[in-house]
Amino acid sequence: MSDIKEILSKYKSIAMIGVSNNPTKASTIVMKYMQKYGFKVYPVNPKAKGQKILGEEIYEKITDIKDGVDIVDVFRPSNEALEIAKDTVTINAKVLWLQLGIKNEEAKKLVKENNIEYVEDRCTKMEYQKHFLKIRQAFPVLQD
Repeated sequence: MSDIKEILSKYKSIAMIGVSNNPTKASTIVMKYMQKYGFKVYPVNPKAKGQKILGEEIYEKITDIKDGVDIVDVFRPSNEALEIAKDTVTINAKVLWLQLGIKNEEAKKLVKENNIEYVEDRCTKMEYQKHFLKIRQAFPVLQD
């Protein structure tokens, strides 16, 4: 696996797939947290397309985002990861990041063949805390 600290230092735009308008959902908590620490987050959720969450317009799919995306951060079931990996290649993202509990060997193979970094079964918020704030916190506590 690539150096997570380097990924989170170098890349500052994240397409978050599966973000919800529910403020208690893990994806929403992670989005708010990453925004707080200077990341530009593009929420992606086909069911909420056109709505706003935490000040950002929600996109139907990552290929609809006009700006460059560095990290595709996935809060969807493992069996959806391959299709997301294909879109990750299409938009030329740098990293496919699958959240806790999400793994997909086919997606991993596809992105690696396209020189895209792959992270699985890790939480961006928890990794950021561990590497930059030197804290390990029970999820999903959000410090204000």
